Parts: sequence; structure tokens; C-alpha cells
Amino acid sequence: MPHAALAEVAARPAALPQAAAAPTVTPYALPDLVCFAHLHWDFVWQRPQHLLSRFAQHGRVFYVEDAFYHPDQVAPHLEIKERQNGLRVVVAHLPAGLSAAEADEIQAGLLSQYFAEQGISRYVFWYYTPMALNKSRHFKPVLTVYDCMDELAAFKFAPPELRQREQELFERADLVFTGGMTIYEAKREQHPDAHPFPSSIDKAHFGQARGPMAEPADQAGIAHPRVGFFGVVDERLDIELLGQLAAAHPEWQFVIIGPVVKIDPAILPRPANVHYLGGKDYLELPAYLKGWDVATLLFADNESTKFISPTKTPEYLAAGNPVVSTPIRDVVRPYGDLGLVQIAADADAFGAAIGRALTQRDDADWRRRTDEYLATISWDQTWQQMVDLMQNRLAAKASAPVGMAAATVA
Repeated sequence: MPHAALAEVAARPAALPQAAAAPTVTPYALPDLVCFAHLHWDFVWQRPQHLLSRFAQHGRVFYVEDAFYHPDQVAPHLEIKERQNGLRVVVAHLPAGLSAAEADEIQAGLLSQYFAEQGISRYVFWYYTPMALNKSRHFKPVLTVYDCMDELAAFKFAPPELRQREQELFERADLVFTGGMTIYEAKREQHPDAHPFPSSIDKAHFGQARGPMAEPADQAGIAHPRVGFFGVVDERLDIELLGQLAAAHPEWQFVIIGPVVKIDPAILPRPANVHYLGGKDYLELPAYLKGWDVATLLFADNESTKFISPTKTPEYLAAGNPVVSTPIRDVVRPYGDLGLVQIAADADAFGAAIGRALTQRDDADWRRRTDEYLATISWDQTWQQMVDLMQNRLAAKASAPVGMAAATVA
């Protein structure tokens, strides 16, 4: 997702069930966790929500979003919203017309006051956006983590100073996590303690699609075969490929689920066999997936997709759906290499792959190999591995000589 502020295009998700606790390797002993994010918590349920809702089961978590600007002269203040597992979303409300420096200074003051009120005195900073340094660099976290889930500088409307801020964040971070192998290979040269954590899966949630579920009303009337995609509809979606597939295969119905962001909806192809159903709650997704015959990763080949590691890949597979993808590197490795996902680079090849995928549910060997791979990944495992790294680093800093410990966070 890009750093540019997102419109409020999605309703607040329904309360999620408590995430299953990961098997504890070492007792959880982390201080308060403060996350700075460019993504609205209530936008779509993805990597930050999966991870931070798990942290919130064990301690206090504060999720600081980008500020909301009002056209009138509202008094600067913080809005606090409680979400899953007691996590608190923190949003600064500011009047429009402020310079970037003024806005950052006001937010820093509001956060300082809130930290004092809440007794947030020993804390971890967890960043999704380097741009948040402007409002947070004066704080003194005991540990700094940069969870680099995307190459934000390559996204549409990215601030020009983002790369410079990221370099500063690399210097401040104790640990760097990445959202996939391709972005890890780029970032490991910039930090000595970087670790890849590719997209994972809540198998129980998406596995519901393999059992009986009621057909959503807005999908029930769409004919089969259905070829589906869910995700944010933005510059990463290959609109031209979608249009070509729909024109070449009028016998297939293309179901697109997700909010349209940063692109003009008027440019989307709209033949009779393409159906845009809008954004859906995370809890609703398995019911939609159950009604698809093939799931797709219709990503364009551009700068914004070079480093992505789509979470929807294992989610589609956990739902039991055959998958066809464009050659996104973190899909090719490992899913394409293992023969779990079909890879196609152009409309003709993609159409042929969908044709093969329509019969893939009958392939017992594919189903077995898919489930064997999915058994090796989960958000619980990812979260626990992150916790272990964080606790080990905190312990190392605590035992280091004072001068050396200070140098690591200078």
C-alpha cells in the first residue's frame, strides 16, 4: 500500500475471533508496543492486523495512523479507538493548511502527552512507514523494529523524501523484518540484522471455504465458471490483462472483490462478464472464495509489484481454490516452483492456465502437495519467530555495556 493517505472506503470490520495463541517458545516479556503505520486499521485485514492483534493478546499495543485533516479549524486532538484484543488505534485530528513540519510537531506533542497519560514509559517502536520518523524521532524506544512489507517508494503518490527517511530508519532500527524474499534480498544489504517473513496464512479461517457455507447474495446470481480476485484495486492490478481475458472468454465470469483506490474507476473494464462487488469484510471472504472455480493474482508487471509478496496466495490455496498468477517473483518462488500455482505472463497463456485450473480440483496429488506446504506456515509461527528475535535482541542490549547499547540505537 502507498504512503498517501487513503480515503475511508471500507466499513469497519466486524470483530474478529480471538487469534489462536502460538505455542510459546519463551515466556512473552515485551514492553508496550507502539506501531506507526500508513495503513488504516479498518481498511483491509492484512499483515499488520494479523501480527499486531496477536501482540495485543499479551500486552498493550497502540497503532498510530496517519493524521486526519479537517477543512475547518478543529483543535488538534487524538482520537482513540479500541479494536481486536484491546488494541488501541490512535489518530491525530488536525486542521488543514498546516505545513508538514507543523503537523509533525503537533503530532509529536500530542503523542508525548498521550504517552504520559497512559504511562507508556518503556516501549517498542514498530514501523511500517519511514515517514513516521518525523513525528517520533524524539522518543526513546528500548527497541526499534522496521517491518518492511512493501517497497513503498515505488508506489503511486509516494512522498519524494521517503527513501531518505528509510535510510534514517535503517540506522535507527535494531531489527528489520521483510514481507517477502524479494524485498529481503534488496534490504539485507542495508541492515545487518534483517530477516525475511513472507506472507503467511490463517488456515482455519480460509479453510472454512472447503466446508458448507451460504452463498453471498451479491455473488449468488453470477453464473459459473467464476474466476475471482480479491484485494485492493489500484495501480498493481493489471487492468489490460483483465479486459483481454474477459473479451477472449465470455463464457467465464470474472468476480473482483476489493475497494478501488488511487485509480479512476472509469478506466476499469466493464464488459458484462466482469463483476465488481466492492470491498468485503475479512470474515466474509471464505464464503466468496467457496463460490469461485479459480482464483487469480492479476498483478501488472511494474515498479509497484516488483517486491510484493501477496498474502492472498496461501489464502486462496487454503480455501481449496486452484490459482493462476502473473510472474510475481514471490509467487513464482515458492508456489510456482513447487507446482502449486500456475504462472502465466500474457493473456493467451493466462487463459490457457485458467482452463487447466478449472479441472485442478480433481487432482488429488495437487491437493495433497498444497496442504503439505500450507502446514509449514502460519501467522502464529511467524509472530512467535518475530517475538523470539525481539526478546533476544532486548536481552542482548540489556547485557551490553552502556556505551555499546547506546551506540546500537544512535
